Amino acid sequence: MTIAIAITSDGEVGGGWGRAHFVAIANVADGAVTNWDQHEVAWDVAHDEGTEGSHHARIATFLRKHDVDTVVAGHMGDGMVRMLGTMSIATHLGLTGDAHAAAIAAAG
Repeated sequence: MTIAIAITSDGEVGGGWGRAHFVAIANVADGAVTNWDQHEVAWDVAHDEGTEGSHHARIATFLRKHDVDTVVAGHMGDGMVRMLGTMSIATHLGLTGDAHAAAIAAAG
């Protein structure tokens, strides 16, 4: 399973998905993280540049590029939840704490 997770600079689950500065792409299999790549997406900066649609498109492109099945974040807006649903990407919201542990929990 390929999971995108909003993260903080210290490896915790990030709060807002659409305003994440860092996102990790985690591959999880058999209850363990098998690969972890951290990306500086700077969506916090890009969020207010352009339209909401262009911001959502930027995120959708990133998720498709990385073949993401599931997104983990502290929270996200209703529009983003709907968009991910139309992409058949599961969302796990309200998670906190260690990002690796949250990725494993979301895969379970």
